[in-house]
Amino acid sequence: MIYCFMKKRCSWASGNELNIRYHDKEWGVPTHDDTVLFESLCLEGQQAGLSWIIILKKRENYRNAFYNFDVKKISKMKDRDIFMLLSNDGLIKNKLKLFSIRNNAIEFIKIQREFKSFDNYIWSFTENKTIKLKLENTLDTSCKLLLSNDISKDLKNRNFKFVGPKICYAFLQAIGIINDHSEDCFRYNEIKKLYNI
Repeated sequence: MIYCFMKKRCSWASGNELNIRYHDKEWGVPTHDDTVLFESLCLEGQQAGLSWIIILKKRENYRNAFYNFDVKKISKMKDRDIFMLLSNDGLIKNKLKLFSIRNNAIEFIKIQREFKSFDNYIWSFTENKTIKLKLENTLDTSCKLLLSNDISKDLKNRNFKFVGPKICYAFLQAIGIINDHSEDCFRYNEIKKLYNI
């Protein structure tokens, strides 16, 4: 099946069918499933310093290596299990990044216990609403939202790894807390219909 390239999309969603499919089907959709939220947070952390298309191409490998992002199973992984993954060509061979997935699974479970779900936790920052306006942090002009700064700080205080403001910003875009589809993108209004208002 040839994927349709004729629709108006966000400028980053071009040149690769995998990228376009992700943009059209997943990016920005308000997400409330804890497993999907955990996968998204982990993959955004794996992306640090790399392009998103690299991560998309490796996503199935991450799912296979990390039990389809089952936090309970990941939290029980041994050091040797993760060290073995460093030889897996289907993953980013970065020890800190790979170990961060287990670390974050452990902390994710703690949040689930405290808030009943990670979904309750992450959406509480916006009272369960999607926002569309980019409010720049006047103290930092590097394209961060005050919201992403606040969430990054809170996650770091909870011992999460690879959750800096830029990573959190991308995570919030991906899971639909921030709708950053350009207004001339065909997905912008489709996503608006999914808002909880």
